[in-house]
Amino acid sequence: MRREELGSLAMFMAVADEGSFTKAAGKLGISQSALSHSLRRLEARLGLRLLTRTTRSVAPTLAGERLIETLRPALEEIDQKLAALTELRDRPAGNIRITASAHAARAVLWPAIDRLTAENPDINVEINIEGGLVDIVAERYDAGIRLGERLEQDMIAIPISPRLRMAAVVSPSYLSGKSIPETPYDLAQHNCINLRLPTAGGLYAWEFERDGKDIRVKTRGQLVFNDINLIMEAALTGHGIAFMLEDHVKDHLSSGSLVRILEEWCEPFDGYYLYYPSRRQPSPAFSLVLDALRYKG
Repeated sequence: MRREELGSLAMFMAVADEGSFTKAAGKLGISQSALSHSLRRLEARLGLRLLTRTTRSVAPTLAGERLIETLRPALEEIDQKLAALTELRDRPAGNIRITASAHAARAVLWPAIDRLTAENPDINVEINIEGGLVDIVAERYDAGIRLGERLEQDMIAIPISPRLRMAAVVSPSYLSGKSIPETPYDLAQHNCINLRLPTAGGLYAWEFERDGKDIRVKTRGQLVFNDINLIMEAALTGHGIAFMLEDHVKDHLSSGSLVRILEEWCEPFDGYYLYYPSRRQPSPAFSLVLDALRYKG
C-alpha cells in the first residue's frame, strides 16, 4: 500500500466513527470535498464500496465493516506506540480521556486532576460525565470510573476511594406527625423520592443490608428525577424520603436540615475504581494519572 493511502484509511475510520462526512471533516480539520475525494479514490483502488451514503447518514458496507475490524486494533496500537515515545521527553505529555459518574468526577477525580495538571502542564485531560455504563473501548476512552460492583470484565481495576455508604435521609418537617420507618419495608407507607436509572430506564430499587441480609425495596412517591441534586433539593423542602450516597448529604446531616433514618440498614460497600483495558500499555502520562488517583488509605 502506498504511504498516501494511510491517510485515506484514517479518514475512512473517522467517517465510520462519526457516521457523517460533515462531522468527520470537522474533526479532521479538512474540507468535506477533500474528504469525499480521498475516500472515493480509496474505494476505486480497492474496487469495493466501503460506505453506504444516504441523504441523512453514512454507514459502512459489509466490506467496510471488515476493514474496520482490521484497522481499529492496528490504529490503536499505533496510538499506543506514539504515546510511548513521550518517555523520551523531559516531561510527561499526552491526552487522557476519562468517563465517570457526576459524583465520582466531583468527589474523587477532579481533586486529583486539579493537582496533576497544575504540576504537569503538558498533560491534557478530558472528563466526560456519564450516568450509565460506557463501553470505554468503543468510545475511545483511556479509562472509566465506576463503583466496584459495576466493573466491566477484562479490565484492570485500581481502587481510588474508600468504601462508601448509602443514606436514607429526610427533612424534619416531613417527619412531623408521621411514624419513623424502622425497617426498609416501612418505606411503603411513605412518600419516597425516586431516581430514574440512565441505562435501563427503570427506577432504582433501594438496596439495604443488615447482618448479611440484603433487601431491595421498590419505593413509591410523587416525584421521580434522573438527577441526584434535584432529589436532594426535594428532600430538603420536605417532599419525602431520599436515598443517596452518604458523602453527598453529609453537610446537610451536620446542619440538621436533613436527618438520617434506617442507618443500621446501610452497610459499607466497595467504592470507586478506575478501570482500563488489560491490553493497554500505560503511557507515562497515564501512569501519572493512575498514581494521582490510587487510593492509599
